[in-house]
Amino acid sequence: MTRDDFLKHAMALYDFCEYPAVRYKILFSLLDIPYEDERLTELRKEFLKSDIVEEMYQLQDDNGGWGRLRSKDYSVKAKIPTSHVGIERCLYIGLTIEDRDILFMANEYLLSLLDGTGSEKLFEKNERALPWQKAEICSLIESIKPDSRECDQTFHQWNYIAGRAYETGEYSYEADRAAQHEVFLTREDRLVPMQSELLLKRRNKLQPGVENAMLRHLGGHASLHGHFWDKTPYDLPGDFKNNKMRRWFHTFNYINQFRGSELYLKDAVAWLQEKAGQDGLWEDGLWDWGPQVKDPWGYFGYFSCNRNYKHNRVVDCTMEILSFLKQYIDNNGTEVIKEERSR
Repeated sequence: MTRDDFLKHAMALYDFCEYPAVRYKILFSLLDIPYEDERLTELRKEFLKSDIVEEMYQLQDDNGGWGRLRSKDYSVKAKIPTSHVGIERCLYIGLTIEDRDILFMANEYLLSLLDGTGSEKLFEKNERALPWQKAEICSLIESIKPDSRECDQTFHQWNYIAGRAYETGEYSYEADRAAQHEVFLTREDRLVPMQSELLLKRRNKLQPGVENAMLRHLGGHASLHGHFWDKTPYDLPGDFKNNKMRRWFHTFNYINQFRGSELYLKDAVAWLQEKAGQDGLWEDGLWDWGPQVKDPWGYFGYFSCNRNYKHNRVVDCTMEILSFLKQYIDNNGTEVIKEERSR
């Protein structure tokens, strides 16, 4: 997968769908057009008026969230079930903290959780709960506003733990446990899972070799055993349209957060390229989940375009695959390899 190959797929979707939010995401998030670029500035007016942005604005509560952070309130039939889903969705469609005040308010909500001043409090059902929640909150804050000073302490704690756990180049449970007990004053043998998402938000501050060690340990486990289910990147089906395909991308994206993810995802990427434009799609270079696929992860990766369900499905599917491929190319390019060697 080269950048030229990727550009052809991205422009195929751009030509296929004229919806402003889709075109804005392609230019801004996938093709890295600068925020101040005249093309984006003009298109942003329509994007910020689009139904998917207006929906997030209207559903956002006075606290800046969309309900509780993680715990869904089943007494309310909320379209956005939790604040975590709401924030991830805003980021996915291409909103930044500069656009309207949606992510600005969401950031204030997260900061109130972190410092305990908000109406919602963090739960403390066991000694691992607080460190886990704080890392998750800081990962969201760093996605909205990178290098936030409010997350410095949490990041430095996990950077220290990761450095101890992967000190030899391979993961050590005993070293991880000792570091967590030292930092969090915990006593249990059960550990908070390594907070790779937070650590990679500031990957330039990681100790040399830590990211590669995490890839081989965490990414390798996900590749061999799947991430929360049995299917793995080594067990690809013959056809793309598969009722589990939408779920597999959780595993793909988990591995793909690391530089060097090609180690486990090279065959999956080649398989995706092979399946583009198959099954009677209207345009070459696009993908379609198929009519049997539902969205198992809440209201995350969709772009409402028109009343044609198949059209929307093709747009949603292609956009998710392009987002995956964009990160794959960024994490496995020649410039990345040179940077890693220099470190």
